[in-house]
Amino acid sequence: MKQFFGMSQSGDLQEAVRGVSNPQLIMLFSNGDQFEEHVKKLEALFPNIPSIGCIGMSYDTRVVEKGVGILAFSDGVSVAVNVLEQASTMPVKYIERLEKDVSEVNASQKDTICIDFCSGNDACVLTTIHSVLKRKNISLVGGTGDAGKVSANGKIYEDAVAYALVRNNNGRVKAYKENIYRQMGNYRFIASKTKKSEYILGELNGKPAKHVYQQILHVTEEEILTQTFKNPFGKINGNETCIISIKDIYKNGLTCFRQVNDSDVLILLELGDYREIVKNTIRKIYQDFPKISAVFSVNCLFRYLLFTENNYMQEYLKEMGTLGNHAGLVGYGEHYNNQFVNQSMTCVVFE
Repeated sequence: MKQFFGMSQSGDLQEAVRGVSNPQLIMLFSNGDQFEEHVKKLEALFPNIPSIGCIGMSYDTRVVEKGVGILAFSDGVSVAVNVLEQASTMPVKYIERLEKDVSEVNASQKDTICIDFCSGNDACVLTTIHSVLKRKNISLVGGTGDAGKVSANGKIYEDAVAYALVRNNNGRVKAYKENIYRQMGNYRFIASKTKKSEYILGELNGKPAKHVYQQILHVTEEEILTQTFKNPFGKINGNETCIISIKDIYKNGLTCFRQVNDSDVLILLELGDYREIVKNTIRKIYQDFPKISAVFSVNCLFRYLLFTENNYMQEYLKEMGTLGNHAGLVGYGEHYNNQFVNQSMTCVVFE
Protein backbone atom coordinates (compact mmCIF):
# COMPACT_ATOMS: atom_id res chain seq x y z
CA MET A 1 0.00 0.00 0.00
CA LYS A 2 0.98 3.64 -0.38
CA GLN A 3 0.43 6.68 1.83
CA PHE A 4 0.37 10.24 0.50
CA PHE A 5 0.39 13.36 2.66
CA GLY A 6 -0.35 16.78 1.24
CA MET A 7 -0.69 20.10 3.02
CA SER A 8 -1.48 23.77 2.63
CA GLN A 9 -0.46 26.16 5.38
CA SER A 10 -3.00 28.66 4.03
CA GLY A 11 -5.91 26.20 3.99
CA ASP A 12 -6.05 25.77 0.20
CA LEU A 13 -7.52 22.28 -0.24
CA GLN A 14 -6.70 22.22 -3.95
CA GLU A 15 -3.03 22.66 -3.07
CA ALA A 16 -3.18 19.96 -0.39
CA VAL A 17 -4.66 17.30 -2.69
CA ARG A 18 -2.24 17.97 -5.52
CA GLY A 19 -0.56 14.61 -6.03
CA VAL A 20 -3.40 12.43 -4.73
CA SER A 21 -3.86 9.60 -7.22
CA ASN A 22 -6.48 6.83 -7.16
CA PRO A 23 -7.12 7.07 -3.41
CA GLN A 24 -8.90 4.27 -1.57
CA LEU A 25 -9.22 6.27 1.69
CA ILE A 26 -8.76 9.99 2.42
CA MET A 27 -8.31 11.53 5.88
CA LEU A 28 -8.90 15.26 6.30
CA PHE A 29 -7.30 17.43 8.99
CA SER A 30 -8.75 20.92 8.83
CA ASN A 31 -8.98 24.14 10.79
CA GLY A 32 -12.14 25.24 12.60
CA ASP A 33 -13.00 28.05 10.22
CA GLN A 34 -12.80 26.01 7.01
CA PHE A 35 -13.83 22.54 8.15
CA GLU A 36 -17.30 22.54 6.59
CA GLU A 37 -16.01 24.05 3.36
CA HIS A 38 -13.19 21.50 3.17
CA VAL A 39 -15.50 18.54 3.80
CA LYS A 40 -17.83 19.63 0.97
CA LYS A 41 -15.00 20.39 -1.43
CA LEU A 42 -13.21 17.11 -0.73
CA GLU A 43 -16.37 15.14 -1.48
CA ALA A 44 -16.83 17.09 -4.72
CA LEU A 45 -13.22 16.43 -5.78
CA PHE A 46 -13.30 12.73 -4.84
CA PRO A 47 -16.93 11.57 -4.96
CA ASN A 48 -17.62 8.11 -3.55
CA ILE A 49 -14.10 7.77 -2.12
CA PRO A 50 -14.30 6.76 1.57
CA SER A 51 -13.19 9.62 3.83
CA ILE A 52 -13.06 10.65 7.49
CA GLY A 53 -12.03 13.99 8.92
CA CYS A 54 -11.70 16.17 11.98
CA ILE A 55 -10.46 19.57 13.12
CA GLY A 56 -6.84 19.48 14.19
CA MET A 57 -3.22 20.09 13.32
CA SER A 58 -1.39 17.56 11.17
CA TYR A 59 2.17 16.79 10.12
CA ASP A 60 4.66 14.82 8.11
CA THR A 61 8.13 16.37 8.33
CA ARG A 62 6.46 19.74 9.05
CA VAL A 63 3.45 20.75 11.14
CA VAL A 64 0.31 22.29 9.65
CA GLU A 65 -1.06 24.47 12.44
CA LYS A 66 -3.95 26.39 10.87
CA GLY A 67 -4.18 25.19 7.28
CA VAL A 68 -5.26 21.81 5.95
CA GLY A 69 -3.65 18.39 5.70
CA ILE A 70 -4.72 15.46 3.55
CA LEU A 71 -3.64 11.86 4.02
CA ALA A 72 -4.54 9.32 1.35
CA PHE A 73 -4.09 5.54 1.24
CA SER A 74 -3.93 3.79 -2.11
CA ASP A 75 -2.63 0.76 -3.96
CA GLY A 76 -3.74 -2.22 -1.92
CA VAL A 77 -6.12 -1.47 0.93
CA SER A 78 -9.72 -2.50 1.53
CA VAL A 79 -11.69 0.16 3.41
CA ALA A 80 -15.05 0.64 5.12
CA VAL A 81 -15.97 4.05 6.58
CA ASN A 82 -18.88 4.80 8.90
CA VAL A 83 -19.99 6.64 12.06
CA LEU A 84 -21.40 5.74 15.44
CA GLU A 85 -23.73 8.57 16.44
CA GLN A 86 -25.01 9.70 19.87
CA ALA A 87 -21.49 9.25 21.25
CA SER A 88 -22.33 10.92 24.54
CA THR A 89 -25.41 8.82 25.26
CA MET A 90 -25.81 5.64 23.21
CA PRO A 91 -23.18 4.83 20.56
CA VAL A 92 -24.02 1.12 21.00
CA LYS A 93 -27.30 1.84 19.18
CA TYR A 94 -25.28 1.95 15.94
CA ILE A 95 -23.01 -1.03 16.60
CA GLU A 96 -24.45 -3.08 13.73
CA ARG A 97 -22.74 -0.68 11.32
CA LEU A 98 -19.33 -1.66 12.67
CA GLU A 99 -20.20 -5.36 12.75
CA LYS A 100 -21.23 -5.19 9.10
CA ASP A 101 -18.07 -3.30 8.12
CA VAL A 102 -15.78 -5.80 9.89
CA SER A 103 -17.40 -8.51 7.81
CA GLU A 104 -17.34 -6.44 4.61
CA VAL A 105 -13.56 -5.87 4.63
CA ASN A 106 -12.91 -9.41 5.85
CA ALA A 107 -10.99 -7.91 8.76
CA SER A 108 -8.40 -9.91 10.70
CA GLN A 109 -5.89 -9.28 13.47
CA LYS A 110 -2.78 -9.51 11.30
CA ASP A 111 -3.74 -7.09 8.53
CA THR A 112 -6.56 -4.77 9.72
CA ILE A 113 -6.62 -1.55 11.78
CA CYS A 114 -9.50 0.64 12.88
CA ILE A 115 -8.65 4.38 12.71
CA ASP A 116 -11.13 6.64 14.50
CA PHE A 117 -11.73 10.37 14.99
CA CYS A 118 -14.00 11.19 17.93
CA SER A 119 -15.97 14.27 18.96
CA GLY A 120 -15.82 13.41 22.69
CA ASN A 121 -16.95 10.94 25.37
CA ASP A 122 -14.03 8.82 24.21
CA ALA A 123 -14.02 6.20 26.97
CA CYS A 124 -17.61 5.14 26.29
CA VAL A 125 -17.07 5.17 22.53
CA LEU A 126 -13.93 3.02 22.77
CA THR A 127 -15.65 0.48 25.02
CA THR A 128 -18.42 0.20 22.44
CA ILE A 129 -16.08 -0.19 19.47
CA HIS A 130 -13.86 -2.65 21.33
CA SER A 131 -16.83 -4.91 22.02
CA VAL A 132 -16.82 -5.67 18.29
CA LEU A 133 -13.10 -5.46 17.45
CA LYS A 134 -12.03 -7.77 20.31
CA ARG A 135 -13.87 -10.69 18.70
CA LYS A 136 -11.13 -10.75 16.05
CA ASN A 137 -8.41 -9.00 18.09
CA ILE A 138 -8.38 -6.04 15.70
CA SER A 139 -6.37 -3.05 16.94
CA LEU A 140 -7.49 0.58 17.00
CA VAL A 141 -5.58 3.86 16.76
CA GLY A 142 -7.21 7.27 16.79
CA GLY A 143 -7.87 10.50 18.62
CA THR A 144 -10.16 13.35 19.52
CA GLY A 145 -10.62 16.29 17.17
CA ASP A 146 -11.49 19.85 18.12
CA ALA A 147 -14.87 21.59 18.33
CA GLY A 148 -16.95 18.42 18.78
CA LYS A 149 -17.20 17.70 15.04
CA VAL A 150 -16.09 14.90 12.76
CA SER A 151 -16.83 14.01 9.15
CA ALA A 152 -17.44 10.82 7.23
CA ASN A 153 -18.01 10.45 3.49
CA GLY A 154 -18.71 14.15 2.94
CA LYS A 155 -21.09 14.64 5.86
CA ILE A 156 -20.39 16.44 9.15
CA TYR A 157 -21.48 14.92 12.45
CA GLU A 158 -21.57 16.25 15.99
CA ASP A 159 -21.54 13.95 19.02
CA ALA A 160 -20.19 11.05 16.97
CA VAL A 161 -17.15 8.96 16.16
CA ALA A 162 -16.07 8.50 12.54
CA TYR A 163 -14.04 5.40 11.80
CA ALA A 164 -12.23 3.74 8.93
CA LEU A 165 -11.59 0.00 8.94
CA VAL A 166 -8.47 -0.46 6.84
CA ARG A 167 -7.20 -3.85 5.68
CA ASN A 168 -3.70 -4.00 4.23
CA ASN A 169 -3.98 -6.38 1.28
CA ASN A 170 -0.20 -6.67 0.93
CA GLY A 171 1.07 -7.24 4.45
CA ARG A 172 0.66 -6.89 8.20
CA VAL A 173 -0.37 -3.99 10.41
CA LYS A 174 0.51 -3.32 14.04
CA ALA A 175 -0.47 -0.65 16.56
CA TYR A 176 1.95 0.94 19.03
CA LYS A 177 1.70 3.28 22.00
CA GLU A 178 4.54 5.44 23.29
CA ASN A 179 4.73 6.69 26.88
CA ILE A 180 7.48 9.22 27.68
CA TYR A 181 6.66 9.26 31.42
CA ARG A 182 7.73 7.08 34.36
CA GLN A 183 6.56 6.79 37.94
CA MET A 184 7.74 9.54 40.27
CA GLY A 185 8.67 8.34 43.75
CA ASN A 186 6.30 5.99 45.56
CA TYR A 187 3.26 8.26 45.57
CA ARG A 188 -0.04 6.35 45.49
CA PHE A 189 -3.38 8.09 45.76
CA ILE A 190 -6.96 6.93 46.21
CA ALA A 191 -9.26 9.24 44.26
CA SER A 192 -12.46 10.50 45.86
CA LYS A 193 -15.11 13.21 45.48
CA THR A 194 -14.95 12.72 41.73
CA LYS A 195 -17.62 13.84 39.25
CA LYS A 196 -17.46 11.42 36.34
CA SER A 197 -19.51 13.48 33.90
CA GLU A 198 -17.32 16.54 34.43
CA TYR A 199 -13.98 14.70 34.77
CA ILE A 200 -13.46 16.29 38.20
CA LEU A 201 -10.94 14.91 40.69
CA GLY A 202 -11.87 16.29 44.12
CA GLU A 203 -9.57 14.61 46.61
CA LEU A 204 -6.46 12.43 46.79
CA ASN A 205 -6.12 10.32 49.93
CA GLY A 206 -8.85 12.44 51.51
CA LYS A 207 -7.10 15.77 50.87
CA PRO A 208 -7.95 18.44 48.25
CA ALA A 209 -6.38 17.30 44.97
CA LYS A 210 -5.12 20.76 44.03
CA HIS A 211 -3.26 21.20 47.32
CA VAL A 212 -1.72 17.71 47.17
CA TYR A 213 -0.37 18.36 43.67
CA GLN A 214 0.99 21.78 44.68
CA GLN A 215 2.67 20.54 47.84
CA ILE A 216 4.48 17.65 46.19
CA LEU A 217 5.74 19.63 43.21
CA HIS A 218 6.16 23.02 44.94
CA VAL A 219 4.18 24.91 42.29
CA THR A 220 1.77 27.82 42.49
CA GLU A 221 -1.84 27.49 41.38
CA GLU A 222 -0.96 29.37 38.19
CA GLU A 223 1.78 26.86 37.35
CA ILE A 224 -0.37 23.71 37.65
CA LEU A 225 -1.67 23.76 34.07
CA THR A 226 1.83 23.81 32.56
CA GLN A 227 3.36 21.54 35.20
CA THR A 228 1.12 18.73 33.91
CA PHE A 229 3.33 18.60 30.80
CA LYS A 230 6.08 17.28 33.08
CA ASN A 231 4.02 15.67 35.85
CA PRO A 232 0.66 14.20 34.85
CA PHE A 233 -1.12 11.56 36.89
CA GLY A 234 -1.11 7.91 35.92
CA LYS A 235 -3.68 5.17 36.38
CA ILE A 236 -2.41 1.59 36.49
CA ASN A 237 -4.34 -0.63 34.12
CA GLY A 238 -2.81 -4.13 34.19
CA ASN A 239 0.67 -3.78 32.69
CA GLU A 240 -0.22 -0.40 31.19
CA THR A 241 -0.12 3.09 32.66
CA CYS A 242 -2.88 5.38 31.39
CA ILE A 243 -1.74 9.00 31.53
CA ILE A 244 -4.20 11.51 32.97
CA SER A 245 -3.55 15.18 32.14
CA ILE A 246 -4.79 18.10 34.20
CA LYS A 247 -7.14 20.34 32.23
CA ASP A 248 -8.13 23.00 34.77
CA ILE A 249 -8.60 23.88 38.42
CA TYR A 250 -12.01 23.32 40.00
CA LYS A 251 -12.28 24.94 43.44
CA ASN A 252 -9.81 22.89 45.53
CA GLY A 253 -9.90 20.03 43.05
CA LEU A 254 -8.74 19.45 39.50
CA THR A 255 -10.49 18.86 36.19
CA CYS A 256 -8.81 16.22 34.04
CA PHE A 257 -8.84 15.31 30.36
CA ARG A 258 -10.04 11.79 31.08
CA GLN A 259 -12.43 10.33 33.59
CA VAL A 260 -11.33 9.49 37.13
CA ASN A 261 -13.63 7.47 39.38
CA ASP A 262 -13.95 7.20 43.15
CA SER A 263 -11.50 4.59 44.51
CA ASP A 264 -9.26 4.70 41.41
CA VAL A 265 -5.62 4.24 42.38
CA LEU A 266 -3.44 6.97 40.86
CA ILE A 267 0.31 7.55 40.77
CA LEU A 268 2.33 10.64 39.93
CA LEU A 269 4.45 10.59 36.77
CA GLU A 270 7.56 12.47 35.68
CA LEU A 271 9.06 13.12 32.29
CA GLY A 272 11.61 10.56 31.14
CA ASP A 273 14.37 10.87 28.54
CA TYR A 274 11.94 11.37 25.67
CA ARG A 275 14.66 11.58 23.01
CA GLU A 276 15.90 8.12 23.93
CA ILE A 277 12.35 6.76 24.31
CA VAL A 278 11.50 7.91 20.76
CA LYS A 279 14.66 6.23 19.44
CA ASN A 280 13.66 3.01 21.24
CA THR A 281 10.18 3.13 19.67
CA ILE A 282 11.71 3.51 16.21
CA ARG A 283 14.12 0.63 16.87
CA LYS A 284 11.24 -1.57 18.00
CA ILE A 285 9.22 -0.77 14.86
CA TYR A 286 12.22 -1.60 12.65
CA GLN A 287 12.65 -4.93 14.45
CA ASP A 288 9.00 -5.79 13.83
CA PHE A 289 8.85 -4.43 10.27
CA PRO A 290 11.98 -4.66 8.09
CA LYS A 291 9.80 -3.36 5.23
CA ILE A 292 7.48 -0.43 6.00
CA SER A 293 4.91 1.03 3.62
CA ALA A 294 3.50 3.72 5.91
CA VAL A 295 3.17 4.96 9.48
CA PHE A 296 0.14 6.93 10.69
CA SER A 297 0.39 8.44 14.18
CA VAL A 298 -1.61 10.54 16.64
CA ASN A 299 0.41 12.80 18.93
CA CYS A 300 -1.16 14.54 21.91
CA LEU A 301 -1.44 18.33 21.82
CA PHE A 302 0.45 18.41 25.12
CA ARG A 303 3.33 16.42 23.59
CA TYR A 304 3.37 18.87 20.71
CA LEU A 305 3.53 21.81 23.15
CA LEU A 306 6.21 20.12 25.26
CA PHE A 307 8.35 19.23 22.24
CA THR A 308 7.92 22.70 20.75
CA GLU A 309 8.82 24.37 24.03
CA ASN A 310 12.02 22.28 24.14
CA ASN A 311 12.86 22.90 20.46
CA TYR A 312 12.47 19.19 19.74
CA MET A 313 9.38 19.02 17.49
CA GLN A 314 11.22 19.30 14.17
CA GLU A 315 13.87 16.84 15.33
CA TYR A 316 11.11 14.46 16.42
CA LEU A 317 9.41 14.58 13.02
CA LYS A 318 12.76 14.05 11.32
CA GLU A 319 13.44 11.00 13.56
CA MET A 320 10.01 9.51 12.81
CA GLY A 321 10.55 10.29 9.13
CA THR A 322 13.43 7.79 9.07
CA LEU A 323 10.77 5.07 9.19
CA GLY A 324 9.70 6.10 5.70
CA ASN A 325 6.32 7.61 4.95
CA HIS A 326 5.16 9.01 8.30
CA ALA A 327 2.27 11.44 8.85
CA GLY A 328 -0.38 12.09 11.46
CA LEU A 329 -2.68 14.16 13.61
CA VAL A 330 -2.19 16.29 16.72
CA GLY A 331 -5.09 15.12 18.90
CA TYR A 332 -6.83 16.19 22.09
CA GLY A 333 -6.67 12.65 23.45
CA GLU A 334 -5.27 9.47 21.98
CA HIS A 335 -6.88 6.09 21.39
CA TYR A 336 -5.09 2.77 21.64
CA ASN A 337 -7.31 -0.29 21.35
CA ASN A 338 -9.87 0.22 24.16
CA GLN A 339 -7.78 2.84 26.01
CA PHE A 340 -8.35 6.60 26.04
CA VAL A 341 -5.00 8.12 27.02
CA ASN A 342 -3.43 11.56 27.36
CA GLN A 343 0.03 12.93 26.60
CA SER A 344 0.89 9.87 24.50
CA MET A 345 1.63 8.88 20.94
CA THR A 346 -0.22 6.06 19.25
CA CYS A 347 0.51 4.83 15.76
CA VAL A 348 -0.16 2.11 13.23
CA VAL A 349 2.55 0.66 11.00
CA PHE A 350 1.71 -0.88 7.64
CA GLU A 351 4.04 -3.48 6.14
